[in-house]
Amino acid sequence: MKKNIVLFDLMIYVALPLFVWNIMRDYTGDYYAMLLSSVPGIIYTVYRFIEMKKVNTFGLFILFTLIVGTLIDVLAGSSLQLLWNNVYYAAGISLFFFVTMVFRRPITLYFGLDFAELQGHDRTFSKRLFYKKPLFTLFQLITLCFALRSGILAVVKAWLILEYGVEAFDKGIILRQAFSWIMTGITVAGFFYIGKIINDSPHLVEEVQDELQAEKTDAV
Repeated sequence: MKKNIVLFDLMIYVALPLFVWNIMRDYTGDYYAMLLSSVPGIIYTVYRFIEMKKVNTFGLFILFTLIVGTLIDVLAGSSLQLLWNNVYYAAGISLFFFVTMVFRRPITLYFGLDFAELQGHDRTFSKRLFYKKPLFTLFQLITLCFALRSGILAVVKAWLILEYGVEAFDKGIILRQAFSWIMTGITVAGFFYIGKIINDSPHLVEEVQDELQAEKTDAV
């Protein structure tokens, strides 16, 4: 399945929702067609979450966004309100990313810790290493990209609603997935570059080793 992850994402997050939306809206109305179109994505996301076999920051973030996203859809009450709720939701997510940057706790740094731990690296060591200036700056920039992505998505979705009304739904599906792929590419490239910096900067690793060793010595 991992080899066909893009194909599965395209089918589950774009093709199936569009198919359900266009087929069911004549029978159930716009609002319920929107809710039904989100079911494949919810099931698929839960499966991906379970497949990780471990609850970590990234997994909790995915689970949280899934639960909140589902709730704002179900509680909307109308198709147009559902669309506006998704605009507010995207704006809220953008604000969340910005806040983690302001408090110097960029959420993507903790995603990086999760991935490093899955590869067998010590989490405490990796966290100390990731907070070294060149790496920390990159995590801040990656988080900024996520914040801008959600903010721009909110603005564009709002414009689509004002321009097309309920018909903006299918356009929003395509737009959301396109943005997701772009962010995935930026994130992967950013993490690879961070890995390259670590490999090319053995002095950073030595600094962290010395700091942790000094702390152990002081504790004794």
